[in-house]
Amino acid sequence: MSKKQDRVIMNDDIRAHEVRCVVDGGEALGIVPTDVAMDKANELGLDLVLISPTAKPPVAKIMDYGKFKYQEEKKKKEAKKKQVKIEVKEIKLSVKIAENDVGYKVKHAREFLEEGKHVKFRVFLRGREMAHPEAAKDVLLKVWPMVEDIGVMDKEPRLEGRYYNMLVLPKKDDKKK
Repeated sequence: MSKKQDRVIMNDDIRAHEVRCVVDGGEALGIVPTDVAMDKANELGLDLVLISPTAKPPVAKIMDYGKFKYQEEKKKKEAKKKQVKIEVKEIKLSVKIAENDVGYKVKHAREFLEEGKHVKFRVFLRGREMAHPEAAKDVLLKVWPMVEDIGVMDKEPRLEGRYYNMLVLPKKDDKKK
């Protein structure tokens, strides 16, 4: 958000001649001159805040702006806490990988999937291996049957630069356990 959008027009900064005034509790004062609304706000020891400056007439609310701002920040922090951060673990393989090494890497991938993390399998193509990228795809297609019981293939194996990538997500019912 830019500072211009974040700026709130309140108290003496309100330039409208009359406003539709509402008190924080919900009581509506109706359309009143701005100075009358300002006097009412001062009488209550609160601020007059412009809620909808583009309305005809503009809508202003009498409230404790400091308390309102504090509660908004508190809501933002709570929303941020509840966000789920998705972790993507990367398993690197090569075209010339041995069978027992594949098993070892798949064992780790299965652990990550059981924890609810996403796993990205990558096969790096070196030098002349670029002439036969289907060899990398074969490695990924050999790995897939080893994890398909607990994972879902999100992205099919495909060539991206010098890497052949495949993304596997954990199955939904495994996350609930």
